[in-house]
Amino acid sequence: MRSGFNLIFSTMLMLAFLMCSASKTKNAVSVVSPDGKVDVNFTIQDGVPYYSVSYDAKIVIQPSRLGFRFKSATPMEEKLSIIESSQKSFNETWKPVWGTTDKVRNHYKELIIKLKEKTPPNRQMHIIFRAYNDGVGFRYILPEQPNLKDFEIMSEETQFCFADNHTAWWIPSDYEGYEHLYRHTSLSEIEAVNTPITIETQEGLYLSIHEADLTDYAGMTLSAVKEKQFTFKSELVPWPDGVKVKASTPHRTPWRTIQIATNPGSLIESHLIVNLNEPCALENTSWIKPMKYMGIWWGMHTGKYTWHTGPKHGATTENAKRYIDFASKYGMPALLIEGWNVGWDYWLKGHAFDFLTSYPDFDLENVVQYGREKGVVIIGHHETGGDIPTYEEQIDSAFSLYEKLGIPALKTGYAGTIVPEGQHHHGQWMVNHYRMVVQKAAEYHLMIDAHEPIKPTGIRRTYPNMMTREGVRGMEYNAWSDGNPPEHTTIVPFTRMLAGPMDYTPGIFDLTFDEYRKDNRIYTTLAKQLALYVVLYSPLQMVADLPKNYKNQPTFKFIQDVPTDWDETKVLNAKIGDYVTIARKNDENWYIGSITDENSRMLKVALAFLDSGKKYTASIYADASDADWKDNPYSVDITKVLVNNTDTLLMSLAPGGGQAIEIRPATEEEIRAVLD
Repeated sequence: MRSGFNLIFSTMLMLAFLMCSASKTKNAVSVVSPDGKVDVNFTIQDGVPYYSVSYDAKIVIQPSRLGFRFKSATPMEEKLSIIESSQKSFNETWKPVWGTTDKVRNHYKELIIKLKEKTPPNRQMHIIFRAYNDGVGFRYILPEQPNLKDFEIMSEETQFCFADNHTAWWIPSDYEGYEHLYRHTSLSEIEAVNTPITIETQEGLYLSIHEADLTDYAGMTLSAVKEKQFTFKSELVPWPDGVKVKASTPHRTPWRTIQIATNPGSLIESHLIVNLNEPCALENTSWIKPMKYMGIWWGMHTGKYTWHTGPKHGATTENAKRYIDFASKYGMPALLIEGWNVGWDYWLKGHAFDFLTSYPDFDLENVVQYGREKGVVIIGHHETGGDIPTYEEQIDSAFSLYEKLGIPALKTGYAGTIVPEGQHHHGQWMVNHYRMVVQKAAEYHLMIDAHEPIKPTGIRRTYPNMMTREGVRGMEYNAWSDGNPPEHTTIVPFTRMLAGPMDYTPGIFDLTFDEYRKDNRIYTTLAKQLALYVVLYSPLQMVADLPKNYKNQPTFKFIQDVPTDWDETKVLNAKIGDYVTIARKNDENWYIGSITDENSRMLKVALAFLDSGKKYTASIYADASDADWKDNPYSVDITKVLVNNTDTLLMSLAPGGGQAIEIRPATEEEIRAVLD
């Protein structure tokens, strides 16, 4: 078994941690987290495997069954027995290529359980549990064996049986997308959900159920088990023929993850998902660089421009150069250009897109060269319309073109029904396609921003060129739908963002855009748009509005200054669906973003995280006293004050509002000015 899974165990073997037997009884074993609070118990009851989880002696997951059902074979969830179990400890600190912190501690205790059927065909299955201080991960391994070679999984029997009718924030199960508003209900009101699902227990714990390292497997949704209250079962996205997973031994599933926290902010600070992924697979990562970018994008959603040809075509050489001029003048390092390549006029009609040929009014090489002269790189764009065979036929030549031109990043899109017919965005076939794109992009030194993606599961650790992805009801919905209500961005940090970075596309300054769509608007104040650059994490962060709306705006300086890569992250206060305040550090500077829902707030923010004995200048971009997202969204007060680590800031947030702060070491001149 180890020969097929060296990547899982190699680091632990190198560190030579003590291996010891974990068996306590013939049919029950357990493992406890390093701090002793998270306790995982595994049992065999009448040949059926079950697990349970408790935190600080409180039941989190009641005994929940495990196993598989195969096509044309007996289920692998009955008549099992433990043939061997062992335990290991692991503790390392690793350095991400980029992220919300410059170092990540990976500290857990691991329980490996080897199971075998007591009757023919005597198949074997291994289950690995990892107990962290902030939660649990577990996965199945089907080792190479004579009685199980090629297999087809019809059902994964993993269950999550909660102890009570907790409340949850969730979106409905959807095999094609995640672009829904979050609902807040009790567990008993849920039929089926996409993950992550975030839960608040009756005891005041916070949980998030998701998965990590989704590789060569179907995406997992959860469906309610009707005959067992407060219980949800893994429901895998199917192939067209109804099979969920097609594979051969040896094979391993993604990790099923249960994040556990005593407060909602600790969910955001957790690194459980990335820790359960393999280390970086790329030898050279020097070409991977987080950055902000502008785009000929928002104008398309509002109707100012079109992706397709015609009098309002957005991706023209002339228009691209205007955007480049602005980006260069104001220090924006990149420009995304959508609609440049042939095919948009026939989108969704099959074999539409040519990823090598520009429209006649756009000269790709000329635009790239112009950007290079101005210090602005171009971000490429490949919208597939869901036509996967056409894209895969061209992908090498299209990626080669971008590498040749010096284009460092690419936004992919999969809007539309997947071709071939019957495949789903989140099924195994597409999971493998998304991964192939990331791996191939690495060969051509391309960073990826995926839209209409498979959900993040931490693969950015292994392939750090997988920078960000959509997978959320983002800013564009404000342009042409009923919009995202003020509470939406106070929920997604605790739900979708727990899975990984998201391309929400903040930074709209013309919040009503009456010139283009009088019946639509943004449900925030201007100060909240600034705060979103800190609250909503993405290493590729869009500066989404039209250039003209940033001109002569003193608030634009915060967007110019705010980084996209961080050394440290702290959640200072939080209540899911109501408000959140996050502080992030880059070098010696700290940036704070605080946002609220439709209600005004007064929040206290202690600056104890600053270095002791130092003075700092805080540049504060706050909702003015008369600000309100409905009637007066543009009113912002900009102030500067000296602060130190003993100070507490009092934040006044308007309805639908926010506050953004840059804190940097004070200069001698600034200190003298205050003393004088």
